[in-house]
Amino acid sequence: MHSVTPIADKPCILTLVPASVHAGFPSPAEDHVGKPLDLNDLLVTHPQATFMLSVAGDSMVEEGIDDRDIIVVNRAIKPRHGHIVVAILDGEFAVKKLYQRAGRVKLLAGNPTYPPIIPGDGQSLVVWGVVTSSITRFAI
Repeated sequence: MHSVTPIADKPCILTLVPASVHAGFPSPAEDHVGKPLDLNDLLVTHPQATFMLSVAGDSMVEEGIDDRDIIVVNRAIKPRHGHIVVAILDGEFAVKKLYQRAGRVKLLAGNPTYPPIIPGDGQSLVVWGVVTSSITRFAI
């Protein structure tokens, strides 16, 4: 199994510019004075139970999680039906959407080319944490 460590207690402060960036037509540029924003305040609600993991693969692209993204996982949140979770199936990490209905549990991919994972008899499934954010890094 992979080793993971909690997010550091050190703040990660960047400047938040108090303006929206239009993804359609551009708006006139203005000078904006930014305020400090600690990424921990934005992404972390339970520091000792929050971890970051790197994603490998394209099984969650329709949920906005791409290959090489970094996901923020909170282990203090109780997983519910419809949450995107990190699960451990037979000792292997997987990020999937949790299906829990009528006593049945499935792990659903966010890509139609991947079938649902339905744990069988003798398989070990642990829902390890709930994904709260995904960070996409662009190649530059």
